[in-house]
Amino acid sequence: MTGSRSTLRSLLVYAGGLLIFAWSAGPFLWQFSTSFQYDAALTQPTPTFLPSPPTLEHYANIFVAKSFHRYLWNSLVVAGLTTFVCLAIGAMAAFALSRLEVKGRFGILGLILSVSMFPQIAIVGPLYLIASDWGLLDTYRGLVITYVALGVPLVTWVLFGYFDTLPREIDEAAWIDGCGPIGLLVRIILPMSLPSLVTTGLLAFIAAWNEFMFALAFTSSISRQTVPVGIANFTNLYYVPWGDIAAASVVVTVPLILLVLFFQRHIIESLTLGAVKE
Repeated sequence: MTGSRSTLRSLLVYAGGLLIFAWSAGPFLWQFSTSFQYDAALTQPTPTFLPSPPTLEHYANIFVAKSFHRYLWNSLVVAGLTTFVCLAIGAMAAFALSRLEVKGRFGILGLILSVSMFPQIAIVGPLYLIASDWGLLDTYRGLVITYVALGVPLVTWVLFGYFDTLPREIDEAAWIDGCGPIGLLVRIILPMSLPSLVTTGLLAFIAAWNEFMFALAFTSSISRQTVPVGIANFTNLYYVPWGDIAAASVVVTVPLILLVLFFQRHIIESLTLGAVKE
């Protein structure tokens, strides 16, 4: 009886995992298939999952006719700079609030987190006016500053939770060895927190990579527009190029999947080590 229950439990677990995978990967697989189908096949009354025959026409369109590589470069620059600055500021803020004697630190944390709770539609207008006055429209700086302001609260909160799980004896040993606050952060805390840094950095990178509203409002030329804006520009008044949009979405999504797979060990370590306070 025990063996039967164990087998049934295993089957239910695998079935649940399969359903979650189908739910999560199904839309991407459909987009992947769509990107290899001709436009005529995409407008048929009964769509088909397997391309027959397959084509690379849409990938040629986005890179040759629509210069999609320029949008990719813009997104890479903006998301990369945003991630670096968010981690630098967020790590220092989280370290100060977690490891140093700061009065009212949880109130400060709540105030920091509240900054990210404003809906984008409520602040895009005032931020646009500020960016216009400071000459930041259609620049990398305007997007990076905005994304950093939105990303630092989340990065600080997540890193604070992880830093707070590290044993306090580490700090005491560092003080005895003559290590100051900066040395403690750079030489001890950050190397020990590499899984959390990777996970938090990925969150900041993906958020900046996928952001649309501010990129649409703050940029006006292909030299600074990011991927979401570039894909939105594919559509015109009388025609929606579904095949080109599908190809662009595949090109945009694959790097994120590869990043998660490459850093999956650090992500798992962050989720497991940060879940239990020593």
